[in-house]
Amino acid sequence: MIIRHAEKPREKDDGKKPPFGVTEDGERNEHALVVRGWQRAGALAGLFAPDGGAPPRPGLRRPSAVYAADGHDGGKGLRPAETVAPLAAKLGLRVDVTYGQGDEAALAREVAGRHGATLVSWEHHRITRIVKGLGTVRPAPPDAWPDDRFDLVWVFTREGRGWRFRQVPQLLLAGDRSDPA
Repeated sequence: MIIRHAEKPREKDDGKKPPFGVTEDGERNEHALVVRGWQRAGALAGLFAPDGGAPPRPGLRRPSAVYAADGHDGGKGLRPAETVAPLAAKLGLRVDVTYGQGDEAALAREVAGRHGATLVSWEHHRITRIVKGLGTVRPAPPDAWPDDRFDLVWVFTREGRGWRFRQVPQLLLAGDRSDPA
């Protein structure tokens, strides 16, 4: 399962107008999630690991491993790990940040060789590089993750020598959409 990191500060802003990115400690940081992104991060914990041991929504699985892009360039790129931190904590897992931007093919090889459900949180422009690293995927996923969508889960299920693809809407926050990318 692959998700895009949660909401971030608007790219057009010069960092002087809200909403600002904030770290989990409440420190202003342009590379961190905005408050809505932190809300999504918390809600993702309930989506993938519902309370009471209930199974996740149809099409999703409780992850046994959680990966996120590392905080590259001296702390930039915090958002992928911040997005899955509440879920990993709830599951008692460590977020694996071994791979960073540019390591998508290696990440794809590792997760393809894993047994059990895996969740990856990544930067949306590079998600298709992970998908290409998986090999044959049917039906073909979109060519790009939409810039305006933070509310999807791309799910890949082993099928023969390849993968079956589907999209599952998160439907966690007001304004989330049910249509696919």
